[in-house]
Amino acid sequence: MIVLGVESSCDETGLALYDTQRGLLSHALYSQVAMHEEYGGVVPELASRDHIRRAIPLLKQTLGEAGLSLEQIDTVAYTQGPGLAGALLVGASVACSLALAIDRPVLGIHHLEGHLLAPLLADNPPPFPFVALLVSGGHTQLMRVDGVGRYQLLGETLDDAAGEAFDKSAKLLGLGYPGGPAISLLATEGDPQAYKLPRPMLHSKDLNFSFSGLKTAVLTVVKNHAASLAQQALSRQDKADIARGFVDAIVDVLSAKCMTALKQTGLKRLVIAGGVGANSQLRAALNAAAAKRRFQVFYPELQFCTDNGAMIAFAGALRLQANPQAASRDYAFNVRPRWPLSEIG
Repeated sequence: MIVLGVESSCDETGLALYDTQRGLLSHALYSQVAMHEEYGGVVPELASRDHIRRAIPLLKQTLGEAGLSLEQIDTVAYTQGPGLAGALLVGASVACSLALAIDRPVLGIHHLEGHLLAPLLADNPPPFPFVALLVSGGHTQLMRVDGVGRYQLLGETLDDAAGEAFDKSAKLLGLGYPGGPAISLLATEGDPQAYKLPRPMLHSKDLNFSFSGLKTAVLTVVKNHAASLAQQALSRQDKADIARGFVDAIVDVLSAKCMTALKQTGLKRLVIAGGVGANSQLRAALNAAAAKRRFQVFYPELQFCTDNGAMIAFAGALRLQANPQAASRDYAFNVRPRWPLSEIG
């Protein structure tokens, strides 16, 4: 069975073809980062218009690389939510139009489920069950995963997610958009002893997160530093030291909560999913903890950490293998900009 995946939830247009017999056949991705960088963040209307421009050329590229025709596709899967409403509507309309044209069923996929299952695309995929740390955009969640559609929420962010804290703190340091990779890279030049920033909810005795206070702490440090320098600009080393303090605080909280989740569930496998899963400092900390505590940690390939069509095609294929009747020929699509992962099963 060959599944076409269409991803358009935010600022990346992704298409991919996944074969349940041969694996991932091809995938193509276009990132809008350069366009949105000028505005310091994603502009929804511009994102939607760009998805319209990119979808069909990326489809042709994906089919060409796989050596397939449109008629050889068995099912079209698309991101139904959550995400930006306009951006989701573009992907949904493209997917349903294509499916209608070739008389194939369509299947709406939860964007976060795509991230959650993306590590299974690796050469050494984790078997079920496992604990998953989902750190993607506006989401930071710990889940127990017992199988496709079998997810138990263990803890989540109460305000700013880790990804949001990365972007907002990077902006405070004048690092532009997207902030996550920039602040992580700059942190490698910083002194870990220069700033000891708070670790919110580190000892909360539950598995929830809160990062708004950490972002506020960065703001306070930047303001105090600027005042002491009579409004002079922060030096690169100053910024690097603050970045290091911020990244260390995030990593400490995420790592500690993961350890607690493994202990509470009794599981020995940890999966990291989502964009922050590409963070080198987080990976180093979790790898060290895994070696010390004798559990396994799994990551998606770097190219599948951010939004992509491969994870949507793959999630669609797994859904269909579990329930061949999951897809339908109802092409009157709708999207769900807000869609809790707990509502799918």
